[in-house]
Amino acid sequence: MSSTINRTISMRSILLFSLIMLAKSYFAWYFLFEDGPSWSILVKEIPFVLLLFCLIEWFATKRKIAIYMLVNLIITILFFSLIVYHNHFGIIATSQVLDQVKQVGAVKKSIFSVMHPKYMLIFVDIIIISYVMLKRQKALDWKRSMARKTNRKTITAVFCISVMLCSLNILPNRASMNETVKAEQMGILNYEAYSLIADKEEEPIDAYEITQEIINDTKGIQASVNPVLSGAAKGKNLIIIQMESFQNFLINLSIDGQEITPNMNELAGSNFYFPRFYQQVGQGNTSDAEFIVNTSFYVPPDGAATQYYAPKELPSLPKLLEDQGYDTATFHTNEVEFWNRGELYTALGFNRYYDKTYFGEEDTLFYGASDEVLYERTAAELATMDQNDQPFYSHVISMSAHNPFTIPEEKYKMTLPERFEGTFVGDYIRSQNYADYALGLFIEDLKQSGVWDNSLIVLYGDHRGLPIFSLDNDDQILMQEILGHEYSERELINVPMIIASTGITSPSVNEQLGGQVDILPTVSNLLGLSLDNHLHFGQDLLNQTKYNLLPQRYYLPTGSFVNNEELFLSGSGFEDGQHYTLAGDGVKTLKATENEFDRALELLHLSDSYVTQLPDRVVEE
Repeated sequence: MSSTINRTISMRSILLFSLIMLAKSYFAWYFLFEDGPSWSILVKEIPFVLLLFCLIEWFATKRKIAIYMLVNLIITILFFSLIVYHNHFGIIATSQVLDQVKQVGAVKKSIFSVMHPKYMLIFVDIIIISYVMLKRQKALDWKRSMARKTNRKTITAVFCISVMLCSLNILPNRASMNETVKAEQMGILNYEAYSLIADKEEEPIDAYEITQEIINDTKGIQASVNPVLSGAAKGKNLIIIQMESFQNFLINLSIDGQEITPNMNELAGSNFYFPRFYQQVGQGNTSDAEFIVNTSFYVPPDGAATQYYAPKELPSLPKLLEDQGYDTATFHTNEVEFWNRGELYTALGFNRYYDKTYFGEEDTLFYGASDEVLYERTAAELATMDQNDQPFYSHVISMSAHNPFTIPEEKYKMTLPERFEGTFVGDYIRSQNYADYALGLFIEDLKQSGVWDNSLIVLYGDHRGLPIFSLDNDDQILMQEILGHEYSERELINVPMIIASTGITSPSVNEQLGGQVDILPTVSNLLGLSLDNHLHFGQDLLNQTKYNLLPQRYYLPTGSFVNNEELFLSGSGFEDGQHYTLAGDGVKTLKATENEFDRALELLHLSDSYVTQLPDRVVEE
């Protein structure tokens, strides 16, 4: 009887673990894809699993059960990681994301905030099987049965069929632009394997063939003749303030009569305000925003700009200003090693940086000193710099309104309505209210020291704060209450930009479409800087106002872009893409064209080609 049971277990072990993987595939698809799991998982996920199991049956004679369990554990951890990452970022992660592993310790609070207990159910089988294995006799019976050789002809046939099915899943879907669609078409495991081994690099365009005229033609714009406000702020200090996770819907938002961001509202109402302004960051998030604003280049196709582009001799805003006699510095309360910022700042040409060693760890929020400390100490340093004969450029990075937005009670500056308490949206609103409060103190300090009147000030949001996939039903209802319509990618990537300067700016709502890549050319015009020798992919938003084209990467599928009327999200290509009118009225105008789709991809290719062919920096020993 025991021998019969053992033979049965031996014959069915591969089936048992395949069924376990099938269940886990259904579990992963439920969270990763909008349409959820389907019967197609049988032919999209299981063939890859069977490839691995056939290899075990072929080559493993000892500890076969342990090897099955190890493969099970690896795939389980992969599925679990993909679910958690997708819940926070809305994308299907690949091996490229492993470059972020060293950042996990610094952002663990953000990770834990999206790690729901229900995700742990994917590990249940491992716990059960491990418990069974602790029962010595059952474990011995199973191990003996697993050591038996399975019919090699059967295993060979299963392996060949599995290779054929994996190939049929991968090969026809390689050209799909939308990474999520590609993962669903190929199957998660096939997609991850393909992403690991595929050669993604396009043949670069020769650097000598990349000119400003070609970039402008591809964008669909023309260079300005006799630009307005050219040199209006010439000789003034430049202060650029990057607001952490600040989305545009916060401007002029009141909840039950409470203004959420009164200081930003005042700035927007008294100066140049750009409400149709969009993030363009990639995997590097905040550090990518720093890169884009200071170079007017797009982020790399994979990884953070700090990792891939920091070794280059980057043309930059700090270098342009240094040529005009400016002192340059950047202020960030986290450690400069985080996201390789030290190398980025060197590549950008900042004279110096101020990080955690300067701001200290007193009054810490999340990853560094609070915004109150940031602004107080920065204001004092800027007042000192303002006393010098030369003007300065300072890039100030706020941090306190960082995901997961759970600031301590002593930082509360408002009372949330009951319906917002204990919600992700409520925490976000409260943290941005605090960030706005701290910003108000900074503005007051700058005005008292006279720095404000001597400066051109630019404020913008670095990236989205409320990922759509992180919102539960209560959060979605609250966002619909705030917006008056369903929260979508259109609002997700919409961040504000404000330009303020005494004697230059006046109350003005500028409806011109813009993105972070446009800040450098806009500021350059105001400061009277020539960009004749600086290729740039942005445009001057005060002069080139008729049209803009903003390619998107990473947080939206490859091939996505924003034009004057729409946000377009690519599908397998253009034809099956999604159109979101920027007006937010739900009307499908279908204003995005395939020509714009092709040109958005070409702009990214031009930027990639240009930056990767820049000379490497000479590292001083």
